[in-house]
Amino acid sequence: MIIEPRMRGFICLTAHPDGCAQNVKNQIDYVKSKGQIDGAKKVLVIGASTGFGLASRITSAFGSGASTIGVFFEKPPTEGKTATPGWYNSAAFELEAQKVNLYAKSINGDAFSNEVKQQTIDMIKADLGQVDMVIYSLASPVRLHPVTGVLHRSVLKPIGQTFSNKTVDFHTGIVSQVSIEPATQEDIDNTVVVMGGEDWSMWMEALKNAGVLADGVTTIAYSYIGPEVTEAVYRKGTIGRAKDDLEATAFKITNSLTSLNGKGYVSVNKALVTQASSAIPVIPLYISLLYKIMKAEGVHEGCIEQIQRLFEQRLYTGKDIPTDEKGRIRIDDWEMRDDIQEKIKDLWATATSENLTQIGDLAGYKQDFLNLFGFGIPNVDYNAESNELLLIPSINN
Repeated sequence: MIIEPRMRGFICLTAHPDGCAQNVKNQIDYVKSKGQIDGAKKVLVIGASTGFGLASRITSAFGSGASTIGVFFEKPPTEGKTATPGWYNSAAFELEAQKVNLYAKSINGDAFSNEVKQQTIDMIKADLGQVDMVIYSLASPVRLHPVTGVLHRSVLKPIGQTFSNKTVDFHTGIVSQVSIEPATQEDIDNTVVVMGGEDWSMWMEALKNAGVLADGVTTIAYSYIGPEVTEAVYRKGTIGRAKDDLEATAFKITNSLTSLNGKGYVSVNKALVTQASSAIPVIPLYISLLYKIMKAEGVHEGCIEQIQRLFEQRLYTGKDIPTDEKGRIRIDDWEMRDDIQEKIKDLWATATSENLTQIGDLAGYKQDFLNLFGFGIPNVDYNAESNELLLIPSINN
């Protein structure tokens, strides 16, 4: 079928298998161009199909020659209806890994469930024995708790008072005011359950108890802090409480891995266009201004550039991993440079629908958003028939 982007709000309802495949190949080519990294050789990536998780899997495999198992929850295709982009990303990744004889298998299911944890453990035991790196990069709005059976939903709200500020509809370029009512305690609690560190801890405990973690194992989860202009709705809001919990969990995991000489870390990453960030008011406007400045300064990074630098310059230098005063790895260092943030503050005050295309990079934002779904990728013929029924080899064979 010929596949075109169909939008509903901040979601694209279609994905292009050939575009997603080219996007994955481009990321692989970038990692290979940067040279080999002496990193982990057996890697589990939880949340492996898009964004930072996909970039982590690509960097592990094509930067360090690692065998990888990827866990994710994606919708497969049906006749005349495309899969979600993560499905096509994962299919492309496995096919590229096969070409160079790299082990790559995937599990599609609810990573919060005990069943998927056990399925993953069984696969590690059968195929790899143990893993020496676990990447935790889940992004989900809901979590069915495996113990209580309660379905928790996260919310994006400020805490304490109503939040009002500028935002932009990145489809139309219209800058407007947005107001968000403050969270209830129940909202806060639910968001921490969904996006905090409990599930990461449960994964590590299950893997440890099953004996599938190698001595010296490292586990990394991803977080974000961001600037003052977004903090009321992000870092000081419900999501921030969840990130605080996630970051505290790293220390608990390190303590639990003492017998294995293992460590847990949180990496604070840069603001990027993702399906999740596109849904957060204020963030699209901030990213649009940020991209313009970082590109002008020559320090702009996408997911793959960010993760490749994390692996090469932080995790696998042969020295101690550098962290901030709260024990976090900071790979958001270029974004948070004082000069860059000062410029954003100045531009933020003047941003309007009329001038945003000049002072911000709205075109770059839109391009990155389309790329997430396999659209707008150079060297892809979008007028040609595409096979929407593409399968993931390890899941469907």
